[in-house]
Amino acid sequence: MSEKPFSEEQQQYIAGFAFGADVARAVNRLPMVSNCVSGPSENSITVGGGATTVNGEALPVGPERIALQAQADCIAAGKKLCKEEKAKRAKNPLDMWDEIQARSDANEFPKGDDVFLTKFHGLFFVAPAQNSFMCRMRLPGGVLHSWQLRGLADLSEKSAGGFVDVTTRANLQLREIPADHAMNILYGLRELDIISLGSGGDNIRNCTASALSGIDPSELIETIPFAKRMHHYILNHREMYGLPRKFNIAFDGGGSISALDDTNDIGFHAVEVSEDAASESLPAGVYFQLTLGGITGHKDFARDTGVLLRPEECVEVAGAIVRVFVKHGDRTDRKKARLKYVLDDWGFEKFIQAVETEMGCELRKVDSNLVSIPDHEDRQAHVGVHPQKQTGRQYIGVVLPVGRISSDQVRGLCDIAETYGNGEIRCTVWQNVLIPHIRDEDVEAVKAKLDLMGLSCDASSFRAGLVACTGSAGCKYAGADTKKHAMIIAETLESQFELDQPINIHVTGCHHSCAQHYIGDIGLQACQVEQGDDMVDGYHVNVGGGWGSRKGIARLLFESVAFTDIPALITAIVGGYLQGRNDNESFVDFARRTSDDDLKAFAVSCV
Repeated sequence: MSEKPFSEEQQQYIAGFAFGADVARAVNRLPMVSNCVSGPSENSITVGGGATTVNGEALPVGPERIALQAQADCIAAGKKLCKEEKAKRAKNPLDMWDEIQARSDANEFPKGDDVFLTKFHGLFFVAPAQNSFMCRMRLPGGVLHSWQLRGLADLSEKSAGGFVDVTTRANLQLREIPADHAMNILYGLRELDIISLGSGGDNIRNCTASALSGIDPSELIETIPFAKRMHHYILNHREMYGLPRKFNIAFDGGGSISALDDTNDIGFHAVEVSEDAASESLPAGVYFQLTLGGITGHKDFARDTGVLLRPEECVEVAGAIVRVFVKHGDRTDRKKARLKYVLDDWGFEKFIQAVETEMGCELRKVDSNLVSIPDHEDRQAHVGVHPQKQTGRQYIGVVLPVGRISSDQVRGLCDIAETYGNGEIRCTVWQNVLIPHIRDEDVEAVKAKLDLMGLSCDASSFRAGLVACTGSAGCKYAGADTKKHAMIIAETLESQFELDQPINIHVTGCHHSCAQHYIGDIGLQACQVEQGDDMVDGYHVNVGGGWGSRKGIARLLFESVAFTDIPALITAIVGGYLQGRNDNESFVDFARRTSDDDLKAFAVSCV
């Protein structure tokens, strides 16, 4: 053999070959000799400690490669990633467990980009509103067993604020969590078989369903099983965590309590094809109508795609929709990064074609005239005592003051569920809970137990439809103390009126619209109002919103009203409605046919 050394060209070739082999091994998750291998022209590949990188850039590997490729395509097109995308590109938030543990051990809160990235584990650092964490969970369909809820009460007393909040996604939050208790919360949830991963940040949030699934006499189909399947699909498909923005999915079975599917990015609404409308290609039965693009905070409802799905097809189709969104959602502007804006840009036909390409098959398109859409909603079915479809059984909807309940009250509910029900407790999108499977003869005993706990299943038409986000007491974005103010409004109205039908009042703290103020009969969005030399809590007042068969975005009636004037103003508007409505006319119908000038005239003396 020749002892002549390799030429420069040969050395470069061998180095390039070796480097390429290492890249290939990294892509295929094969072990490497070292964590850093030099290549030609000072190229380097790094594996471990997060994403695999080449020259410091994330290498598109594994299931999450579609998100990394979307970021790379954005950069290649000469666009600039927003700061959140840069943070995700530099560090995979799913690989931060050890960092969160180290900060918890050191009694430290996250800083900089880590504040955002830690949300992917369900932990929200909510300063300056509070110097603490909030933790959000994933409860598919809003269903809990009493032993889980009891464990949450204990966990809240030990490592949070001693209370539990029910959210508008039939979910739960723990608040006032100190820095050094962060891992107590994460470990504690897992020991209760409760997941928080992906409950915050740019992820698919809690999958909701009809709260009465399986017990509703009027429903077309049970939907909690589909929410659970979707939940586990998300957990076991890593690419479902690579979204450019948060994402919501809901299943509505067509029963008494709406899942508000038309406010979600993906809505599956149960419909029926009758024998008369059926054909060989479309057998009679129950299907799900696919709707897309709901985001009422941006003044848009989910719209019908014309696609009709068999129940067993929904989860796979949802997965394909999410993948298309991951690939094509905006990663430069957070304000335009939701699914709605892809649909606005592309149109529904192009988007559905992309979903079909992703799936490798066509989706079933059906003329809407061939389907029957049920409308069995009862706007007060989430509170009070109601018969189940199971003979001799009732469910009880417990009223929670704007969604908050103490740990002791939580334990009391668990006692009731175990003693008089089957140990199951369900959260609703209306910030309350249901206890199902109560025997007819035990209803009065349960009501007495609730009364002793300071709770009730009875609610006025105002309190039954009262929704409020956390507000400035626990959220840095909020412009007012929404929960406190919502209770004051309800108490004021209850002292003066007794309604024969509900009025929904939604009180939200900011433009993010967590309390969905645009779908309320009356929707209040918090703001700061100048009053002399001071800034005080106030609200923009909207009227005429609705969902489902009454869907519509509420219109702005008053801007920047100080809260001190709000109870009297709302009282005047409700009084005007009662005085001027037609027989049994709903508030939303009255508000939509009444001009702004006439509505303002009711309240002019109050502003």
